[in-house]
Amino acid sequence: MAQLFGPAANTVAKVSIVLLASLPVVVIYSGSAISQSPYNTKVGIRLDQPVPFSHAHHTVDLGIDCRYCHTSVERTAYSGIPQTETCMTCHSLVWTNSPLLEPVRASCANGEPIKWNLVNKAPEFVFFNHSIHIARGISCNNCHGAVQKMQITEKGRPFTMQWCLTCHNDPDQFLYKDSANPHLSPREQVFNLYVKVQEDPTTAKMSTVERKLVSGGEQSVPRDLVAEGKKLLQEYGIKQAQLADCATCHH
Repeated sequence: MAQLFGPAANTVAKVSIVLLASLPVVVIYSGSAISQSPYNTKVGIRLDQPVPFSHAHHTVDLGIDCRYCHTSVERTAYSGIPQTETCMTCHSLVWTNSPLLEPVRASCANGEPIKWNLVNKAPEFVFFNHSIHIARGISCNNCHGAVQKMQITEKGRPFTMQWCLTCHNDPDQFLYKDSANPHLSPREQVFNLYVKVQEDPTTAKMSTVERKLVSGGEQSVPRDLVAEGKKLLQEYGIKQAQLADCATCHH
């Protein structure tokens, strides 16, 4: 009887078994990599907008306070998007003939709001409150990246539950007090960071935490300041156990 399998058959069989066994691992790893990539999270992807609004120009070059446009960020869950009238308080006097601002002028004339392409949005099953985070001194940059550098707004963080829980599980590692301005409330400290950027573009006089925020990093504090964070938990009345409760964000 003729030989059915050649000398390489055993090798082929072994390789096939190894590949078959590793297939689930490869599929799971690939799925995880894709789900965490910018393709899915949209982090770092700039969306076309009807008007090329620059946070860098308005907040740093002109020194406009974030709250001038995001009027409800301190008081409500939603930060708010400025009405056309807010834009026109300046642009009725400056850049009045700029083609880039034609959608703003048209919106003012016909009363129809500008349709911005939403960059940051929590899932429908998640409740996020801007005001409570601002009240506890959590910087805008911690969630949105280095906004003061953005010529066109892009998503700065993935907003996954795992990412949120890094802070909710260990809030003492994300609380800090500006030692140079200890009189500021947590809310005032959040917005004073952008004043510091204007005064010190090199960030040489900023604290380690502030330099991280300005460069696009997160608000996590150095190990030697974690003890201070634990004190701030008590001072700000933060109930750490409640932060990890599912009902805090899903209700």
